[in-house]
Amino acid sequence: MRMRLLVVLSLVCLVSVAQAAVVSDEPVRPVTTYSIVARDPDTGQLGVAVQSHWFSVGTVVPWVRAGVGAVATQSLTDVSYGPLGLEMMQAGKTAEQALNGLLETDAHPEWRQVGMIDARGNRAVHTGRHCIREAGHVAGGNFIVMANLMEKNTVWEAMAEAFRNSSGDLAERMLAALEAAQSEGGDIRGRQSAAMVIVKGTSTGVEYKDRIIDLRVEDHPAPLAELRRLVTLNRAYLKMNEGDEKMVARDSKGAMEAYNRAMELAPEVTEIRYWAAITMFADGMETEALKIFTDVFTKEPLWIEVTRRLPAAGLLVNDSGQLNRILAVAPE
Repeated sequence: MRMRLLVVLSLVCLVSVAQAAVVSDEPVRPVTTYSIVARDPDTGQLGVAVQSHWFSVGTVVPWVRAGVGAVATQSLTDVSYGPLGLEMMQAGKTAEQALNGLLETDAHPEWRQVGMIDARGNRAVHTGRHCIREAGHVAGGNFIVMANLMEKNTVWEAMAEAFRNSSGDLAERMLAALEAAQSEGGDIRGRQSAAMVIVKGTSTGVEYKDRIIDLRVEDHPAPLAELRRLVTLNRAYLKMNEGDEKMVARDSKGAMEAYNRAMELAPEVTEIRYWAAITMFADGMETEALKIFTDVFTKEPLWIEVTRRLPAAGLLVNDSGQLNRILAVAPE
């Protein structure tokens, strides 16, 4: 990796590739799979989503950086294409320049399948001639879909059509592409893991704040179904955060809309309802909050004891008997 990084720095400084013919010392991993690399032109969000018959595919294939670009590296995988591709795009290279530079310094580009998209929407993709068939890709407007070792050679076209014809946010459209691949036959070996990473269009300068979705299904009999469930939960918790922010801004109506949407998205998660009620109660929306507390305490009595512990932690003011009013709705 260190040797490869020196090559990339040389490329960034416009030293010719011929002068930098260094072979990567990264281990090769046989992550045969299908994936999508995409950009939302309206929000600028960048993302990668992937499924594979390989354990923990999310640690290998997807690489994304806000305001910079996204990379998926797969087949007989050289993982370094991910971090080095992002470094090159951050240094001002287009996706095509970054990918071409890395391919030219790779001793075995014929094994690789790599897709890159930069923050400006430039795309680049490579399917090496020795990728295990069926293998191929499609590069469309603001997206790339890639697949190898598929049951059929129609998988990547099905992914492209699904992405083009889907609606919703970037996560929903990428899920549609993955599900289309699976419906078309998917990986000839079956399925094991999946992942999705989406970042903001413009970086805040703090990496963890840039991540909108960072989800992995490491090992599961139906990884795409599980990934969809996790994406829905992620949306619910993002709505909770939105509600809290609106409460701070004294926008009670907007906060209630966000909290209600969170509860609609994940009605099975009692904790979402509970903390929404705590925030609402503290902000003076006692009637609405007590209805939620009644339901929560009835379904999961453990929250009664949690509530008793909040005043000592400074999370519930009890000067005016707030704790007693909340606990009064608990079942006996």
